Amino acid sequence: MQTGHAGHVPTKAVLLIVGSVLCFTLLDTIVKHLAPHYPIPLLVWARLTFQAVAMLIWLGPTMKRNLLRTPRIGVQVGRGLLIVASSFLFMSALKYLPLAEATAISYSSPILVVVMAALFLDERITGPRIAFVIAGLFGMLMIVSPGSDIFDGATLLALSNAFVYATYQMLTRKVAEEDPRITLLYPGLVGALIMTAVLPFVDIGPIVPLADIALICAAGLLGTLAHFLFILAFQRGPASALIPFTYMQLVWATLIGWFVFKDYPPSWTLTGMAVIAGSGLLIALHERRRTVMRAPELPAVE
Repeated sequence: MQTGHAGHVPTKAVLLIVGSVLCFTLLDTIVKHLAPHYPIPLLVWARLTFQAVAMLIWLGPTMKRNLLRTPRIGVQVGRGLLIVASSFLFMSALKYLPLAEATAISYSSPILVVVMAALFLDERITGPRIAFVIAGLFGMLMIVSPGSDIFDGATLLALSNAFVYATYQMLTRKVAEEDPRITLLYPGLVGALIMTAVLPFVDIGPIVPLADIALICAAGLLGTLAHFLFILAFQRGPASALIPFTYMQLVWATLIGWFVFKDYPPSWTLTGMAVIAGSGLLIALHERRRTVMRAPELPAVE
């Protein structure tokens, strides 16, 4: 699926990635609006079930049973369990934290992946990687500094999500050679099955207004669209070149949080977000440079 030289970044692929993270931010915005009024399991169910159903409708007719075939079913199911836990933690954090801060803390997961890869995958941790990790952790501490208003249970939920999602990314590395469509399907499918089994035991309330039903459906569709855009982007350009553009989500989250929820981050929080984004971008660019040095020339799919 993934083609192209790691140094070539097609414009179409960049636009798809930027659109994808915008969809994710709009999804988070809806969740933040609905979370104070509805149980988190309902929102997690909508998020994962819409994704699974849409992907089955989209890819099922052409891939048929191949869509479910994987040599590492245990790893794929484990990824599904982790994405359920990550969704619970992040949506719960969004209920209390400003959109930009919750998003920024979640973007510390690439930094955690570097540490976890050195501990569990025996990957060599180089000097630049150490520097980027330290900078990223420093930025995270600026956002969740002890004594600040947001250093509370909600922040711990966001931090826990970062660790869980970093573990999810570690497992994703183990299936990196598989078809990305299969790798994207399994978390949604496993999560949808689990949450559908849980939903009958969730107290949703007697009446859900039609407008809120529409928003819940929209949240599920936005998450699905975001994943579709990711697939299309990675069909047109290499992941190592596209990952840095995902940090546009921090910009979207800050702007939408400001306009919709009137939450404008204080200066130290903005500085912490910039440090996290900068360290994450430098890690991505560092790894991209290493990939470019090793990668053969391949034509990109426009």
